Amino acid sequence: MDKFFNQNTNDVSILKDLKGRIQNNLSGYLRIVLTAVIVLIQCLFIIFLPFAFHSSTVYFYFIWEIISVIAIVTLVNRNQSPSYRLAWISIVVILPVSGFIMYYLWGRSGGSKQRLDQNMLRQISYGNQFLSQDEDVYLDFISDNPIAGRMVKYMETEGFPLTAGNGVDFYPMGEDVFEEIFRDLEKAEKFILIDFFIVAEGGIWDKMHEILKRKISEGVEVKFLYDDFGAAIRTRKYFKQILENEGFEIRVFNPVHKYMGELYMNFRSHQKILVIDGEVGYTGGFNLADEYANLIERFGVWKDTGIRIRGEAVWGLTVVFLQMWEASGTSDKHIDYLNYKANFMYSCGDVYCQVISDGPANNPSNPIESIYNQMIVFSDKYLYITTPYLIIEDYMKTSLIEAAKRGVDVRIITPNIPDKKNVKLLTNYNYGPLLREGVRIYEYTPGFIHAKQILTENAVIVGTINMDYRSFYLHYENGVWMSGDAIQETVRKDFFDTFEISKEITYEEWLNRPYSWKLVQPLLNLFSTLF
Repeated sequence: MDKFFNQNTNDVSILKDLKGRIQNNLSGYLRIVLTAVIVLIQCLFIIFLPFAFHSSTVYFYFIWEIISVIAIVTLVNRNQSPSYRLAWISIVVILPVSGFIMYYLWGRSGGSKQRLDQNMLRQISYGNQFLSQDEDVYLDFISDNPIAGRMVKYMETEGFPLTAGNGVDFYPMGEDVFEEIFRDLEKAEKFILIDFFIVAEGGIWDKMHEILKRKISEGVEVKFLYDDFGAAIRTRKYFKQILENEGFEIRVFNPVHKYMGELYMNFRSHQKILVIDGEVGYTGGFNLADEYANLIERFGVWKDTGIRIRGEAVWGLTVVFLQMWEASGTSDKHIDYLNYKANFMYSCGDVYCQVISDGPANNPSNPIESIYNQMIVFSDKYLYITTPYLIIEDYMKTSLIEAAKRGVDVRIITPNIPDKKNVKLLTNYNYGPLLREGVRIYEYTPGFIHAKQILTENAVIVGTINMDYRSFYLHYENGVWMSGDAIQETVRKDFFDTFEISKEITYEEWLNRPYSWKLVQPLLNLFSTLF
């Protein structure tokens, strides 16, 4: 019998004896604060720079006004997000001299960002060589599914092959997915690949660390990749060095202090991938922290979702991991991708999958944003979305409104209890035009919903992708597009279970929101892409 065959129905809970905790690292916190202070000093220096030239005010401003006009013309004609251009144009108009310098340093492409993006694109291009499309699978699907087939064609063109015969398990809460992860880790024989945005020492990490150390002693290779910003505050000092001494292979994505001069530190890896022996893979919204499994309470009951995949789609997750692994290293020599590929000689299920990924190196052509918009545009019966943040471009709002107007049941679930108050204000601000035109919006009342899903009658995506500017333009993200009656119905059932415990927001309630919100929201919205 396959060692990764899912048989968890009668297993005893692994999490029940885990004790959650929050461990803060003062040195990591100070490193983040120091970086922020240095950036703030740069900003203040730039803002007050014009005062140093007060004796030549007329000439100085005449020259810089011309340069600011050039900057605005350049921004208007840049092939970037409209809201991004609008934010920087506003800064240049408000601060004619300082705004131009800020844009030159932090808003344009070039310098370290361009070099790092080119390195990332090289690694992505190299990894994509190991992905191939089975033409029979592709042609059969688009022949039988003309609507969903349009998306499949687009994603295949973007380098995301369609795979068939996958087995997929869906987990409606973070604690559910961690139960299964721990069981699968115990079965590892060859290698374990781990990539998370947030790593926090606590009950979840203690259990995973215990298993991984034991597996390393048994000869299992463990590659562990994490984002520096996501781990700095909640892991101990020398966390990386301690793990390396224990036999882990460790790489850290984009150290926060390294590129602060151009704010490349704003580009993070938000991906969540775990692959075991190339045979089973996990992804979803959950991170390696206790709140994701409700071992501690942060913002009420934390709802996250995840999926477990067996089949050819696991290779897609593996390739995304290896691309990010190589992009986070310093060697020019490539690792052997095929050492991490399993051969599936049989069908593991009946789900069609396309593993998708994206990141700022692709700007301004971001396939995941387009995939989300196509999910909206091609929906015919229903369109259900969960997202912790709702900060989207006007064209996507228009797509949602048009879907509602053509009779699609459009519903969006966001948190009632936010993790970031300013983002809550922006999310709420976006309710207005959607509610007015027939989109239904719910707030998850038990607490914070961190799940990232979009479901139609044609397909479902589960992954790491928020419906906001950061996910579409600033973060490296991943997800899995899935088509199959059973998986779609399972996710659909979870949506309706969540609707039942959520509060539907009406347009009248939105109009009667606090006056303080009404005053602040338009200003926040102007600079929403810079948060």
